[in-house]
Amino acid sequence: MDENLSIDRGCCKKQAGTCSKLEVHDWLGDVINLFNHEDIVEVRFKNTRKDYFRNVNNLKLKTGDIVAVEANPGHDIGIVTLVGDLVKSQMKKHKATLVNGELRKVYRKAKQVDIDKWKEAMSLEHNTMIKSRQIAADLKLEMKIGDVEYQGDRTKAIFYYIADERVDFRQLIKVLAETFRIRIEMKQIGARQEAGRIGGIGPCGRELCCATWVGSFVSVTTNAARYQEISLNPQKLAGQCAKLKCCLNFEVDSYIDAQKDFPPHNVQLETQNGFYNFFKADIFNRTLWYTLQSNEPSAPVAISVDRAKEIIRLNKQGKKVEKLTRYESEKKEIKTKDFNDVLSQDSLTRFDEPRRSRKKKRYVKKNPNRNQQTNQGNRRNNRNQKSNQK
Repeated sequence: MDENLSIDRGCCKKQAGTCSKLEVHDWLGDVINLFNHEDIVEVRFKNTRKDYFRNVNNLKLKTGDIVAVEANPGHDIGIVTLVGDLVKSQMKKHKATLVNGELRKVYRKAKQVDIDKWKEAMSLEHNTMIKSRQIAADLKLEMKIGDVEYQGDRTKAIFYYIADERVDFRQLIKVLAETFRIRIEMKQIGARQEAGRIGGIGPCGRELCCATWVGSFVSVTTNAARYQEISLNPQKLAGQCAKLKCCLNFEVDSYIDAQKDFPPHNVQLETQNGFYNFFKADIFNRTLWYTLQSNEPSAPVAISVDRAKEIIRLNKQGKKVEKLTRYESEKKEIKTKDFNDVLSQDSLTRFDEPRRSRKKKRYVKKNPNRNQQTNQGNRRNNRNQKSNQK
């Protein structure tokens, strides 16, 4: 068996047994296996599908081994991704399912015949997906088949589909079974899972999080954008899956913590000039902008959060401040340290400055005899002038 087998199973196209999204760091790898008495291993398949199997034959398995495991019906081919004590923790995390109260078995390490048959099954997946889409379109079903996964023994196939509403695909299963002569299993996935399977580059310039490391998808609401003072523009907030970006949830907790002591936005500031309404906020700089409530347009005034809270407290006491003082006057001068260019990097604006001419002056060698004659002539003239003055 070729140990350096390179496969392409959905989101992963790397050496066997490794995947940036599904890989688990075995920090208990150098510890003797004491907790996992049943010798359970974690096996990865296509489209982030993982399952757990019992090594009943006491095979010496390690991460990256290709094994034949029990399936319903027949057997399937997968890649071992984790062994040892950490498997038990992963089972609790992913809520592993049991078949009749027991785990399925690992039959053997995959032979070359099993791998060849597995490769043939993988080569049929794309054409099967295209043909199944045509069949679904002929049946006028409101669904999209996003991917197909063949079982290792080519007796069964899983069709992953996307649908906004409930779909009656009983007729579709009959047609697919007659066309491809296999058992059919339909599995519905969401738009986020499809985007993670396809992959791509996000507006941040990096690979999509759902295609690299995000495994469980949490619902994202517009409240996350409101807390971060982001404009509710659907074109900017939506990702490639046409849903709200998952990254909106990454920093929302920090924004919520930073705004705990902020005054409410619906409270007006009363001054002798009139009422000021909230305009916008710079959360981490703790700056609030207020505009004067009047018929004439006025520039927003920036004040600190503490100053706004003080004005609200004075208004509750029936007092009015004279005017809003700008936040810039309240700032204390901070002495900046001298910048030392440790890396000796060139300036970014070095090409904007005009270049100086680097032409060298040409020095022409003069006749040394001529220089001597001119020097002697100058001396004579100086002597004659001195004698005339006397």
